[in-house]
Amino acid sequence: MRDHVSPRIVPTARGLALTVVLLLGLFHAPAAAQAPPKVWRIGFLGDGSAEARAAHTLEPVRAGLRDLGYVEGKDLTLEARWSEGSQERLVENAAEFVRQRVDLIITHGVRGTQAAKAATTTIPIVGAAAADMVGAGLVANLAHPGGNVTGNSDQASEVSLKEIELMTELLPGLQEVAVLWNRTNPLAVHTAKELQIAARDRALKVIAFEVARADDIDRAIEAAGRARVGALIVVHDVVTIEHRAAIARLALRRRLPTISAATVFAEAGILMSYGPDLAALCRRAALFVDKIFKGARPGDLPVEQPTRFELVVNLKTAKALGVTVPRALRLRADRVLE
Repeated sequence: MRDHVSPRIVPTARGLALTVVLLLGLFHAPAAAQAPPKVWRIGFLGDGSAEARAAHTLEPVRAGLRDLGYVEGKDLTLEARWSEGSQERLVENAAEFVRQRVDLIITHGVRGTQAAKAATTTIPIVGAAAADMVGAGLVANLAHPGGNVTGNSDQASEVSLKEIELMTELLPGLQEVAVLWNRTNPLAVHTAKELQIAARDRALKVIAFEVARADDIDRAIEAAGRARVGALIVVHDVVTIEHRAAIARLALRRRLPTISAATVFAEAGILMSYGPDLAALCRRAALFVDKIFKGARPGDLPVEQPTRFELVVNLKTAKALGVTVPRALRLRADRVLE
């Protein structure tokens, strides 16, 4: 009886070669191809002109993003569009960002944030500094914004009263003030009303000046000078900030001590400013951007309000006006410009 012999499998040269290739493939398989890193696309919607606003809005946003490690041209692209004072252009710029399918829109000011929100309900919007977001209908509430808008609010109700207090401290015999604001901006109108109430509560007479463009500003300040009011309070918005240097020059010519809530006014030459640090708010907007890029929903990110207000006193202007700034006021100032 023959023993059962298992058949031998003799590999061919072709079979050996195929086996070697397969084994090598197991040990030397290339890593799966990785997708290129995401390059985020940001649109910055500026209200006003780059010349007048970029240094205090756009550039601090860029600095904040750099602080967080973002590199333009590598991690993100940032395209800025400016309204040049035109509401129509603001709306057009917002619509263009939506057509470009940017990943996020950063805005400055209420009008810009409103234009962005009207253009999209899906692209995240970060308001770098927008006054009264709830009152303007931009968010449901500060703690839980809902929707696609979040960011910083640059207005607090106590600012109007504080401006009046500072002026009466600086000018003890003050009896009458002029309030100047842009009548085309509903929030500026609201702030002007608050200022007038605060002034009358302090037994001050008030003359109101509504403006809409540069020519109106010239005429209003000239009229305030002829009326011999003791001080001028300027409500800050895109129109008055755009023409802040002219306001400072005209107020000085008419010898009007002037205050505003925007620090850029004191830097431009008016006597005093008291309000949030706009550049700091815009720099902080980068934190919202970073959280959204990491997966947070804008509607879940609480809107922040400024906790610190900056008092800036321009001593050069005080000297030109013949106004003596009390030592106590100088010591309280966050910045004294000489």
